[in-house]
Amino acid sequence: MNEDYHRPVLLDESVEGLNIKSDGIYVDVTFGGGGHSAEILKKLGDDGRLIGFDQDADALQNVIEDKRLSIQPHNFRYLKRYLRLDGIDKVDGILADLGVSSFQINTAERGFSYRFDADLDMRMDRKGEVTAAHVINKYRQDDLQRVFGTYGEVRNSKSLAQAIIEARKMSPIETIHRFLDVLGPWVRGDRNRYLAQVFQAIRIEVNDEMGALNDFLTDAVEVLAPGGRLVVISYHSLEDRLTKKLMKTGNTEGIEQKDFYGNINRPLKVITRKPIYPSEKEISNNPRARSAKMRIAEKGIIKNT
Repeated sequence: MNEDYHRPVLLDESVEGLNIKSDGIYVDVTFGGGGHSAEILKKLGDDGRLIGFDQDADALQNVIEDKRLSIQPHNFRYLKRYLRLDGIDKVDGILADLGVSSFQINTAERGFSYRFDADLDMRMDRKGEVTAAHVINKYRQDDLQRVFGTYGEVRNSKSLAQAIIEARKMSPIETIHRFLDVLGPWVRGDRNRYLAQVFQAIRIEVNDEMGALNDFLTDAVEVLAPGGRLVVISYHSLEDRLTKKLMKTGNTEGIEQKDFYGNINRPLKVITRKPIYPSEKEISNNPRARSAKMRIAEKGIIKNT
């Protein structure tokens, strides 16, 4: 486990939530620093298996030498595809920690944080074509407003979008410091909170995080074996809302599906009626855990008349 890369959030609670069988097959779809994976491996026997997913090449430097572990260097939105290529149709548990890693935030050249100057990048996968600079310099005003309003809940998203359009007419906005100069007059409320919301919104757009989460959650329901557990740690309301809908209804639209007789089909049983939050002690040791919340569901078929 590489805590310098990322300190795992809700470590004990999330691994306990998987209800691990010693000979089971489990997936850590956000491998990162390997913290959650290392804890899962402790609970697996010789016949158990763990598959890790991570699209960030830097995370692959943290791979644990263990014959029970294999790594897929891909976005978790392709969960089903790459499991099948690995000869796996069903798994006993899936863990997703949706937070940005401390390493990504603290590495200036990745462009995730407003605390450093660097090129506006924000790509989780550096092979991706869309960067933060592309979003800021190429998106139309209504698209920028949508990004800031939907993904960052920025209160003055329309005014901010207009300001960016005017600023980039003077010269391209390509670095964090240049972007901060543009943002300066439009900050509302607490500066750090405002900037965090703006940067979060752009990051989500650059990486299509909501689209990827939608694809992953849909695949997760299909690949879980009966009795298998899905554990998701989210960090903002959009992620949590999508996860909650999926766990309640079996789809990310939140639409209850009925059979021929009118019975409601729910492929998942919700284990956590209310989300689990980090303790005050964990938050004091790891402030980035503050916004985390965890939900757990179990694969099964429940019919209510």
